[in-house]
Amino acid sequence: MAEILKFVCVLLACMIVVAPYAAEGAISCGTVVSKMTPCLGYLTGGAITSGCCAGVKSLIASATTTPDRQAACNCLKSAAGGIAGINYANAASLPSQCGVNIPYEISPSTDCTKVQ
Repeated sequence: MAEILKFVCVLLACMIVVAPYAAEGAISCGTVVSKMTPCLGYLTGGAITSGCCAGVKSLIASATTTPDRQAACNCLKSAAGGIAGINYANAASLPSQCGVNIPYEISPSTDCTKVQ
């Protein structure tokens, strides 16, 4: 429960950082949070769930423009850097585990400005 609360707090902070992108019609960090929260267990070393993959697929379907994808990238990047115990190998494998592709790596070192 503490990890979920920490995840939500980190992503709320991300919402503040990414708010200028939201003004341009980009996807909000709130949307990213709601779709990715089911993946927290997998990202910290647990098993992947169908709810996680449903969230990943829904997020990809929601991020239809470059500003959407860049905003989602920034949210995920900030969250990845703020969650203690995140397993970056699991983060990197998340798209393939769910049978989808995303145009960037979920990592604190990702340059989201290059996401198309």
